Amino acid sequence: MVTEVKLGLCNPPEPIYLHVKSGELNGESYLWYNYDINNDQTIPVHKTGLTGYISELKLKSGEFRGNINHKLHIVVRADETYVVRTGIETNFAKTFLLAASLVQDFSKPLIIAAIAGKENVVFCNLYDAATKTRIRSEWNRDADWLAIIDSVQTKLQTSQNSHIVSGEPILF
Repeated sequence: MVTEVKLGLCNPPEPIYLHVKSGELNGESYLWYNYDINNDQTIPVHKTGLTGYISELKLKSGEFRGNINHKLHIVVRADETYVVRTGIETNFAKTFLLAASLVQDFSKPLIIAAIAGKENVVFCNLYDAATKTRIRSEWNRDADWLAIIDSVQTKLQTSQNSHIVSGEPILF
């Protein structure tokens, strides 16, 4: 199989990181954003949905303002590779995980949608991209999040469309 390579100017093949946050900049609201580390600048993303193939979940830890932060990275293959980053304890992460746990076939494209809640809360709705049908899950604040992540990751690894396998174990 020969892959056609487009010549000319392009973006480097690095993932585009989308951070989840309800915010406002210059009078415009946003629910996720890119961060330009070189210029210490938040760049709002005004679209609230991302359509693609979920290929991997990762849990990353890092220090922020003297505290250890645990972030869920949702890797999505689309026109580019996107990584949706959110705190593991956020409503966005939990509502994503509950809905993703119901997905049986990750070889089909899904829509990850950021949904505004009250105050600064952001939730996640997950949709089948072909039918635009929402994948509805019951809220369960006492869910076994580690077991859900493990289950979703196992489905992702066995999916025909998911050829990326994380070398990092997901631990809490």
